[in-house]
Amino acid sequence: MGLRPNLLTRRTAGVASTTLALLLSTAAVGVVPAASAFSAAPSGSCVEPADVHSDARVKKGGHAKLDPNALTAKQVREREADLTAALGERARFRAGAGAAAPLATVTIPVVVHVIQRDSTRAGGNIPDSMVTQQIAVLNTAYAGGTGGAPTAFSFQLTKVHHVTNAAWYPIVQGSSAERSMKTSLREGGKNTLNLYLGELSDDLLGWATFPQRKLSSMDGVVALSESLPGGTATNYNQGDTGTHEVGHWLNLYHTFQGGCSGSGDSVSDTPAEASPAFECPTGRDTCTTAGLDPITNFMDYTYDSCMYQFTPGQASRMLTAWNAYRAA
Repeated sequence: MGLRPNLLTRRTAGVASTTLALLLSTAAVGVVPAASAFSAAPSGSCVEPADVHSDARVKKGGHAKLDPNALTAKQVREREADLTAALGERARFRAGAGAAAPLATVTIPVVVHVIQRDSTRAGGNIPDSMVTQQIAVLNTAYAGGTGGAPTAFSFQLTKVHHVTNAAWYPIVQGSSAERSMKTSLREGGKNTLNLYLGELSDDLLGWATFPQRKLSSMDGVVALSESLPGGTATNYNQGDTGTHEVGHWLNLYHTFQGGCSGSGDSVSDTPAEASPAFECPTGRDTCTTAGLDPITNFMDYTYDSCMYQFTPGQASRMLTAWNAYRAA
């Protein structure tokens, strides 16, 4: 599947006109265990704070010193076992306490922290209008508005917090400064998305934490501020770094997780892919199993203009994980 015709037009229209209404297809996102994090560097180990799984995206041609790439096979096995255990734990709790049924639709409150060196745009002080457009991009993408499967999720901006602190700028992945920043600023419970924006270290475009049963102060998404709609990050300035990283926050792996063998990204309807795809390589096919590489999927590494979809299986996996980890 190649670059979607008129995708740029549809994406721009979505930024201008999208609302918080969720275009939900419940048949596509039933609450069932799924059958089944953003870097553009060669596959390697995921470097992260010891108590949290994270993943990152690197600009094409960049070389992240920390190499925060796809998870190892061992980390995936651990995460999948934990998801199964968390689902069982939730089921027992609901049965014993008469708790509410699993959610079928979810509105996620979003707290945005704009980290800046000073009051200038060059120093990280992006306008709030870019943040508003980013939320619109998330709502359109997760509603299936650019052509992919609709998911259960919509996003509601609750706060934009501008923070001037040169010690946190740029944001360095895995650093004590990142931990200090998040420990000081994070708001809300497991269901609140904290989005940290700023200049990032090591050519990274963004990174995110996966959900856990116990809330960590590190929980959230970090994104390059100039990757937001209207930013200066050429080829990566339509807001889909945010879309991709929120996918990790909701428990999606990269489409190329595990390469051509094993369980891959633990989603059955994303074709296997040997390695990340860059730019928009129409017709790319790196595995012998059925299907071309999913280069238009939000969880690959292609240009923002090439990405436009989640699959029904990804939608189901995200909702399953929400009910296991983040639902009240």
